[in-house]
Amino acid sequence: MQSASLTPRNANPVPPVEPAGIGDVTALVTLVNSAYRGESSRHGWTTEEHLLGGQRTDAESIAGLLSAPGHAVLVLRGRDGLLGCVLLEAKPGRTCYLGMLTVRPDLQSEGLGRLLLVAAERHAQLQFDARQMEMTVIDCRAELIAWYERRGYRATGEIRPFPYDDERFGLPKRDDLRFVVLCKTL
Repeated sequence: MQSASLTPRNANPVPPVEPAGIGDVTALVTLVNSAYRGESSRHGWTTEEHLLGGQRTDAESIAGLLSAPGHAVLVLRGRDGLLGCVLLEAKPGRTCYLGMLTVRPDLQSEGLGRLLLVAAERHAQLQFDARQMEMTVIDCRAELIAWYERRGYRATGEIRPFPYDDERFGLPKRDDLRFVVLCKTL
């Protein structure tokens, strides 16, 4: 896979975005949970702590994603470990689902999310022959939806239910959560 050609805002050199391996499971669990849940997530702007408690993912789920056909977890590594990750899943109709876009909370707003997104789009095209990227975002996350819209994603009008009965996704703190579907033509 080719590395993303973008540079983060701080202009420090960035290693290429690459597929994760089974040896990355523990680091991925730590990274994703730190960015979405708990006190550490409050240091970044992507926290879901006010919406969901518990953990965002676990080792079993990550290991399953890494071994599932038609899936890829891409990572951005730094000297101190993983800086970010993103999940891709090939879908029918030359569509690829994007999820779990994560940047370490203390590095958010440095351009790494944009770099990961561009790398994910390229990977989806080259590895899955995707012509469309799809994602779901909790509908009350207006700032996150706006971030994706600035990168060419558009709401489809489709609403999907939140999986309240699946504790692997977290422990809801509200009873009005649902997903909006965003798409982008690649």
